[in-house]
Amino acid sequence: MELLALLVLALIGAKDVRHAALAERCRCNAQTASVIRQIERFFHQHPLCPLDVARLVLALLPDGKRRAFTLDRTSWKLGKTDVNALVLAVNWRGVAVPLLFELLPHSGNSGTSTRLALLDEALTLVDCCEVATIYADREFVGQAWIQGLAERGLPITVRLCVDTRIEDLPAGEWLGGLQPGKKAMLLDGVEVEGLPMNVVLTRTDQGEPLIEASNATAASRILKGYRKRWKIECLFRALKTKGFRLESTHMTLPGHVTRPLCLLTLAYVWSVLVGINQETALKKHGRRAWSVVTLGLRSLVRASSRQFGASGDELLHLIRL
Repeated sequence: MELLALLVLALIGAKDVRHAALAERCRCNAQTASVIRQIERFFHQHPLCPLDVARLVLALLPDGKRRAFTLDRTSWKLGKTDVNALVLAVNWRGVAVPLLFELLPHSGNSGTSTRLALLDEALTLVDCCEVATIYADREFVGQAWIQGLAERGLPITVRLCVDTRIEDLPAGEWLGGLQPGKKAMLLDGVEVEGLPMNVVLTRTDQGEPLIEASNATAASRILKGYRKRWKIECLFRALKTKGFRLESTHMTLPGHVTRPLCLLTLAYVWSVLVGINQETALKKHGRRAWSVVTLGLRSLVRASSRQFGASGDELLHLIRL
């Protein structure tokens, strides 16, 4: 447990998952080579359970309303080896936070059985009636998948492909019937993948078809709600190039990659809790100049770097959040 705490602090200070970078930031008296060996053993054999981490995440992020979740994949390569992670994130106060993940033994899309197994794990933590919706992109379509969610009582808001059938017609053909001057076509209670769903059909500013379906909300509110799916893309950037450099790890085995993902989850949640109430300027388009995670991470790095030169009260305050 002590090494786990040291590694979370080291990860925040280094913003890098590589062993050597973590070792440089570990606050201990051992030689660097010895610390690196301890870190290697941690990532190879520590009994850190993702389900326990997820349970802690939900406890730290209480929500009086039903929760919205987002399902998506992130991937990277080490040499010729693909590392491919299916991630379920919980949306909390405008931020997507990693909750559960599954390392796929292949590149490309996930399968229906893998997705449903991940959601079955989630249902050991939350009841289906606590789920407002699951946001998902065009990868997450198919009758077996959609009906598997329905059997579990899980609503979904998903972007459809143009060839997905709505009432036995491809979605693209419905979009072709959009009247001139109208921005969108709204369909209520139409059949999609064997289930009644509400659908909105429109085009992006670039003219690309945008077709979204939901059995969780009215057709008129789907577009506004679906924008929350973008938060998981912000999460992936924060875990990778714009934050903790996850793609720089030399680990590729699923069992090994799971442990740095658990560490990243703990560091990310802490950053969110510290940054969520911090104010920042707004840009001209109305968005924050700095994200919640960036603000929280900066505060943690600053407090951690000063803990031995001062009383450490600031870091202790942030730990109590």
